[in-house]
Amino acid sequence: MEFAVLTGKRILLVLSGGIAAYKCPDLVRRLRERGAAVRCVMTRAAEEFVTPLTLGAVSGNPVHRDMFSLTEENGIGHIQLSREADVLVVAPATANTLAKMANGLADDLASTILLATSAPIMVAPAMNVRMWNHEATQNNLKVLKSRGVTLIGPNEGDMACGEYGFGRMAEVDEIVTALAAFFEDGAPLSGQRALVTSGPTVEAIDPVRYIANRSSGKQGHAIAAALAGLGAQTTLVTGPTDQPDPPGVTVVHIESAVQMLTACKAALPADIAVCAAAVADWRAAETAANKIKKSNDDPPAIELARNPDILATLATDGPDRPRLVVGFAAETENVIENAVAKRAAKGCNWIVANDVSSDTGTFGGDDNSVHLVTGEGGNKDVEDWPRMSKRDVAARLAARIAEKLGGEL
Repeated sequence: MEFAVLTGKRILLVLSGGIAAYKCPDLVRRLRERGAAVRCVMTRAAEEFVTPLTLGAVSGNPVHRDMFSLTEENGIGHIQLSREADVLVVAPATANTLAKMANGLADDLASTILLATSAPIMVAPAMNVRMWNHEATQNNLKVLKSRGVTLIGPNEGDMACGEYGFGRMAEVDEIVTALAAFFEDGAPLSGQRALVTSGPTVEAIDPVRYIANRSSGKQGHAIAAALAGLGAQTTLVTGPTDQPDPPGVTVVHIESAVQMLTACKAALPADIAVCAAAVADWRAAETAANKIKKSNDDPPAIELARNPDILATLATDGPDRPRLVVGFAAETENVIENAVAKRAAKGCNWIVANDVSSDTGTFGGDDNSVHLVTGEGGNKDVEDWPRMSKRDVAARLAARIAEKLGGEL
């Protein structure tokens, strides 16, 4: 389901010299498909990875490269470019470009435009993990954030240099989603409030040990980003995870199920609640004040207490019940049957069921295969979705939510 949230918006895409520049022709294409007008500015280093001819062809506009152009500078071209855009997007944003922006350097067309503009700026960093973690880069990011620059990503993963870690440029759909969130007026979920839970919960046994699970938070974080991208004012309540905070989302970090429930209640009222977190069913009835010492005796007995049922609590009828409550059912067998039963037991509107058995690679992986149990044609009304990336699952679920809220519940 496509929404023209970017129709007529003027986006100036600034490319700096990183391998991730190869993604930019697809980014331009995707933005134009949504109705945006895109112009491109390239540094000389960016031309080592993608050609101006390619960007000109996909954008339908000339590509700007030179500070002093005989054909453009009659109108002080860099000033005009900086003022004509509704938003500037720097992708990829290298460590060098971020340093220039933070320190006000203007030694080429791209950096001059970024210094001259009064339009909002969004950056999608891309660099080696060591460069990303360097104190200088982190200080530059703090400066840019204090000036209102919006960060998109970066992601964690394998890099062209062979290392692994944070520094991968955000994927094209993440950048498009972030831009859609920026232009949220008129978006299909504009004016709606969404609550999303994500990640695991960590239940302390003593100061060093805990009960937890394998949830990575990738799916829940992607859903929060997708809902924000469709205009919803989104709050994400997340347990401990390595996932970066999604752009345009209010994020509340918690550890335990009790803390998650408290944060969820504080985020009400909401129109939409999506409970994607893998909440521990049990916690230690009493948390030891000091580390439990190992001895040669039998292992200590740990008395367990049941954790609060966050999904059932949010789905309970009352003045603060969201209009649409969506739960997740992570199963290892009888996936659909268990999900149908869970939907009836919890009282939620929809259940997203997925197989998390070890051979699926769902926990911690980038892909997911889900079944949406809606109950709209009876309890056995199930939509079987093909296997796709977790970001695509999130986008499809957000679109279904927007479609549903446009009609009667």
